[in-house]
Amino acid sequence: MTNVRNNTARNRFELDVEGGVAFANYRATPSAIIITHTETPRALRGRGIASELVKGALELIRADGHKVIAGCGFVVDYLSKHPEHRDLVA
Repeated sequence: MTNVRNNTARNRFELDVEGGVAFANYRATPSAIIITHTETPRALRGRGIASELVKGALELIRADGHKVIAGCGFVVDYLSKHPEHRDLVA
């Protein structure tokens, strides 16, 4: 399990990295979490941090019994490359 946390007050999943915070904004519906935007601090890009963030977010979504809807291109790409998460797609 990664160190990704669900910040429900801000409707986003967060991952602390070297003093910065990568995050994935979401909207919750009764049955699914719609990830609308992912962002990694500019200085930390290109190191797989966004992938780690999305992987952790999907693990949290799975643990809560929800489905996911990819509302941003990065999550669409991640899901296409990681078929082990296909069962989560709403």
